[in-house]
Amino acid sequence: MKWPDGSSTTSQENPDASPYRELTEPTCGSHRVAPEVSRGATLCDALRVAGLPDPFDGTLRSLADLPGIAPADTLTTGPDEVHLWYAFSDDAREPGLAAAYDALQTDEERARQARFVRAEDRDLHRLTRALQRTVLSRYAKILPADWEFARDAYDKPAVCGPRGGPWPRFNLSNTGGLVACAVSTTVPILGVDVERITRDMDVEPFADRFFSPIEAADLRSRPPMHQRLRFFSYWTLKEAYIKACGQGLSIPLAQFAFHLSPSGEITVTFDPRLADDPAAWRYQLFRASEYHLVALAARIGHGRELVVRAARGTPLRDTLAGS
Repeated sequence: MKWPDGSSTTSQENPDASPYRELTEPTCGSHRVAPEVSRGATLCDALRVAGLPDPFDGTLRSLADLPGIAPADTLTTGPDEVHLWYAFSDDAREPGLAAAYDALQTDEERARQARFVRAEDRDLHRLTRALQRTVLSRYAKILPADWEFARDAYDKPAVCGPRGGPWPRFNLSNTGGLVACAVSTTVPILGVDVERITRDMDVEPFADRFFSPIEAADLRSRPPMHQRLRFFSYWTLKEAYIKACGQGLSIPLAQFAFHLSPSGEITVTFDPRLADDPAAWRYQLFRASEYHLVALAARIGHGRELVVRAARGTPLRDTLAGS
């Protein structure tokens, strides 16, 4: 995804241009945490050493704890139901998988992949395309390589072939180490975003510049080591909403504000200029790992509840193992 300042938190053609770098040690603002925390430790490890409570406890559900997705569930999703498929890059390093993923892509997709500078970004691109194609084939009798996609003015992909359909709606997101694909046959407007929270950045000025005053004030009211998680919670939810709307960052981030209650309930208020109905939307926020947040936004209407099922998997691993 693109930040409003032009940098990116996902794979990009020039990743070294980003002013943000991944942590090799946990940080708190511009300060390194206690040396008892080893290199590569998670934010939660750092919080425990600092004597602060784990911010995940009791408020953020794990994707692993959600109801799973059985083959029968893909015949059609239930009313107001979204399926969330996700894959970790570390699970897709078996010999032969990269070549199998490349074989699914079009010439245009392979050319786009070749433009990435870093090998890990090329790997993330091929995993994203493989997850997209193999997941959609679970909902229709279409081979993964036969799907055709078109991108709109905001670079959002949609199915444009083969002829037939109607096809399920989907939305994709990736970040360092993780890819997610949200799918539904009954919810036409949905968005998903994933973010890696171990990013070394000063969140307060960024929130002051791009968030609503309510969100920025809430972030500043929290202990420094909790601010980053709060920042990425807001950011991931905002990205999921604007991706569902399909207009990218042309929607000003400060014109809508999320409210996160201690119970885990998520609500939103809109600036009148957006002309949107907050009661029509449902949002959910999850942790995929101690490094990753996942947010889902769906417009399902008044008085209805969003149902989410999730499944972790590595595209084509079983097929490759059986060959």
